[in-house]
Amino acid sequence: MTRRRLWDRYMGTHHADAGAVPLPTQELRHALLALNGTGVPFGVREAGGGKAHLLAEWRVLEPAWGSGINRRQVERTFKVWIRLLPEEREVRAVDEQWAVTRAGPPPGRIVQREGGRGPIRTVQTRRTLERGPDGRRKWVESFRLDTRDMKDPLRKTVVGAGWTWRGALRL
Repeated sequence: MTRRRLWDRYMGTHHADAGAVPLPTQELRHALLALNGTGVPFGVREAGGGKAHLLAEWRVLEPAWGSGINRRQVERTFKVWIRLLPEEREVRAVDEQWAVTRAGPPPGRIVQREGGRGPIRTVQTRRTLERGPDGRRKWVESFRLDTRDMKDPLRKTVVGAGWTWRGALRL
């Protein structure tokens, strides 16, 4: 496998099917903005200047854990900055993730911040041990977060429109 193909695979590049007729730029833009009303856990909006044309953003507030002064709660923000390149029929996408950990009985004091850019794949689950109706204890999933729930609908919309989805480190 060539270096370019390895890099494309790492960055999450997906090409449209051979022979697919690409939609015009404005139709693709409207299709991406139309994802807002389809029950996806994120929102897509105009980026408002800069190099990106659109911004998909997902804010997640994880359930708190601990008690008293040791109580912690994490707020995560996932962003995908999208730039449409009509000459190449290509969409460049930069992933960005931020996490803020708050502490205290009502979580308010910020104790940690972290963030970064690049290809992001986050999967988190939290399970609790509960007693079922038959009296047996079993693990029940109480929280699940998977960034594929955000990126897959965006990617499918772009590739379905006959364009290429190319992951990037910067626009």
